[in-house]
Amino acid sequence: MDGAVEVPPSGRVAAGAVLVVAVVLTALNLRPAVTSVGPVLGDMQRALGASAVWAGVLTTLPGLCFAGAGLASAALSRRFGLGRSISLALATLIVGLLVRVLDGPYVVIGGTLVATAGIAVINVLIPVVIKQSFPAQLGLMTGIYTAALQGGGALGSAVTPPLENIYGGWRPALGAWAVLAVVALLIWLIAARHVENPVAAADSGERRSLIRNPLAWTVTLFFGTQSLLAYIMMGWLPEVFIDNGVGKTSAGLLVGLLSVIAVPISLVLAPMAARSQNQSGWIAALGVCGFAGVVGLLVAPGFSPLLWSVLVGIGMSVFSLALTVIALRSRTPEDTVQLSAMAQGFGYLLAGVGPFLFGTLHDVTGGWTVPFIMVLGVYVVQMVLGVLAGRNRYV
Repeated sequence: MDGAVEVPPSGRVAAGAVLVVAVVLTALNLRPAVTSVGPVLGDMQRALGASAVWAGVLTTLPGLCFAGAGLASAALSRRFGLGRSISLALATLIVGLLVRVLDGPYVVIGGTLVATAGIAVINVLIPVVIKQSFPAQLGLMTGIYTAALQGGGALGSAVTPPLENIYGGWRPALGAWAVLAVVALLIWLIAARHVENPVAAADSGERRSLIRNPLAWTVTLFFGTQSLLAYIMMGWLPEVFIDNGVGKTSAGLLVGLLSVIAVPISLVLAPMAARSQNQSGWIAALGVCGFAGVVGLLVAPGFSPLLWSVLVGIGMSVFSLALTVIALRSRTPEDTVQLSAMAQGFGYLLAGVGPFLFGTLHDVTGGWTVPFIMVLGVYVVQMVLGVLAGRNRYV
């Protein structure tokens, strides 16, 4: 047990409710550290005298850190236990958020690295908490978690500019997000008393590796391709719209819609998919919507930007099913730790290639046609992998 305590039946409902609140508050903190930077990046560069290369490193760093720290999460969980590991990760996030607003460009990079390392660990371990603590409500809790995560991302980009105006600068605006993380940590410390350590039973025997498991790699590549597509859309879609006559403000709102639209879909779709015999059909249907949106962007980007954004946003909602599949394809919480670490570690590493490749193709060809043809190819691969990952099997 990871510091878990026995509670009488009368207290289990209350303990479960506190854990739900803790999961939601924690999820709300998993994207603002990243999405809050974009709206004030220009102000940061001017104030710090930083170069475009520095800005590129700052915006690329989170994905790489998600990969590196994510791969280390299983070992961290074995060492400290599930509940304590998430507590340490939240504390790390708070430190990173505060440190990065204290000094110059290199401190900003260092603080961001620390903050995203904490996020990466939580990314891997929260699905394990859901698998272990809410087995009968797996789909519902995954949907709630995903919706909170997406909502937090939208808040980061939407609330940071007003905070900059209120507090008179980008430093307090970015640092203010540490308050939300502190609240999450306080609630999590209470909830963690009822979180068991899923790997305790495995410590006495030989640990199982999933590196040679074909299904584990299918799930990993499915997670990686959907993340790659999401990174491309969030990073490049504003520029695509602006190049096709959409105003800068409208382009920003359309891209914000990608995250917002995933919230209700995650809440409804993840529970329904989890109750199904397999998730292949749901994954394929979302993929078709995303594919159709990209075809629209390729053929007539200026015809109906709102429609294309809605379709792409629906396609990106497959993220909730990717997390659901991680839990459903593993029989035990121990396997969930391994599969979650593998899928998100290698998956985010693959995802980091996407925006760079998309931008390179745009620079080389001088247009958006070839980059979007590449995106359509990735969508086909994602749907095939998703259909295979969604079948009712176990790693």
